[in-house]
Amino acid sequence: MGRFKLIESPEKMWELFQDYRKHTKSNPIEVGDWVGGMAMAVDRKKERPLTLEGFDNYLYESGVIDGIDQYFSNQGDAYSDFLGICSRIRSAIRQDQIEGGMAGIYNPSITQRLNGLVDKTESKVIQEMPLFNDEE
Repeated sequence: MGRFKLIESPEKMWELFQDYRKHTKSNPIEVGDWVGGMAMAVDRKKERPLTLEGFDNYLYESGVIDGIDQYFSNQGDAYSDFLGICSRIRSAIRQDQIEGGMAGIYNPSITQRLNGLVDKTESKVIQEMPLFNDEE
């Protein structure tokens, strides 16, 4: 007997992700700021990024499911039919974060770290030894 799944199909999960994306992008974060010589207080709207945690919380707050970890980790090989859509969702989130970071919508440094895009540099220290002992 198979285990009952709260999200019945990969198609339903994609539909739920599309609902999350629409909800997230239509609810920007409001940030207080001050502008001008008189430092007038204003609220600026900043686009909200997509995150896997945000999707998980959206589903919980919508009463759909208590958590989606088992779908993404294929717990007990019971969610193999969801692997493709889970990969697609991760990819869509990553694209949103990377493109948003590149466009300066999101903090590029945080976007780089979240997606393993840290710029690595290599430093070499060369210490030269004298050929002759200059002590006299």
